[in-house]
Amino acid sequence: MHISIRRRDFIKSAAAAGFSAVVGDKLLASESSLPQSKAAVKPVVVSSANGLQATAKAMEMIQQGADALDAIVAGVNIVEDDPKDNSVGYGGIPNEDGVVELDASVMHGPTGRGGAVASIRNIKNPSKVAKLVMERTDHVLIVGEGALRFAKAHGFKEENLLTEESRELWLKWKENLSKDDDWLPPHDFESKDIGEGLKSYIRNYGTINCDAIDLKGNISGCTTTSGLSYKIPGRVGDSPILGAGLYVDNEFGAAGSTGRGEANLLSCSSVMIVEYMSQGKSPEQACIMACERIARQTKEKRLIDEKGRPKFDVRFYALNKKGDFGSASIWSGGKFAVNTGEKQSRLAESAYLYKREPRASN
Repeated sequence: MHISIRRRDFIKSAAAAGFSAVVGDKLLASESSLPQSKAAVKPVVVSSANGLQATAKAMEMIQQGADALDAIVAGVNIVEDDPKDNSVGYGGIPNEDGVVELDASVMHGPTGRGGAVASIRNIKNPSKVAKLVMERTDHVLIVGEGALRFAKAHGFKEENLLTEESRELWLKWKENLSKDDDWLPPHDFESKDIGEGLKSYIRNYGTINCDAIDLKGNISGCTTTSGLSYKIPGRVGDSPILGAGLYVDNEFGAAGSTGRGEANLLSCSSVMIVEYMSQGKSPEQACIMACERIARQTKEKRLIDEKGRPKFDVRFYALNKKGDFGSASIWSGGKFAVNTGEKQSRLAESAYLYKREPRASN
């Protein structure tokens, strides 16, 4: 017994010192003295379907050695600057007063930090401001007038974000107001035929979420949006809320969303997707589980169809530490953008919870 105790002590001290020890015919070694096998990093960028250029730009930068967050912010800036995308940045469809209000968030996996802005006006690239909130303040979220002053203090220039196209869309909405706005009459849990579900074809939920793994295996994410078109001024959806519209854990993965932000805020889906992935679920499985969670939580009669399914859609995008990726939405027909090292990104089909029924032809 005395000898075995000394032998164990010897093995512990040898391992701690980085040496090998022989006990019987077995070679014992400290972990630091063994050859380390590390799986090759698989850089990947995923985003919502409007991010083909964004994912390509981000991947180009990642392959040149850029940090994932720097790369994806540069990528989404392309969409924020594009007046033809009415859901993000310049040219975004305005609130009900005709004013464009933007939201954005970022999370940086290797440092565990995040930043966000909400209801910021007159600044084209809220993703850049959100990154500055993360880097240059002790805060995570700055909103409204304070966010604008913060951006101006850092050299951002105010500009009119309302394009002629988005102004025309706003005017068309104003001219057709009835039940298609966000002011609800007195109602109860059982009320139908008000609010959501009667939104006309000109309502818009657009956003871009973009997540990436860089050459060091670090993960970051960004979500940026002009939010729900014709919203009540000051309305904030899920995009700038960490845990809802975006979440990153450098050990497990990242997730983000587009679609009805109110539903996602009540479900905090992005943090749940990352949690599901930490439990071993694939990115696609985790996204489906988030859709199921929203479907279970949606009980107001005005928001569900005759089969009890949500009338609205929410779509999720996710990747894990291994470089696996996936997407899922409540309703079928969705796509997402992905780049795994190619010069050009590609669109892939999103999984779904419910299949859309074909519309009857007139």
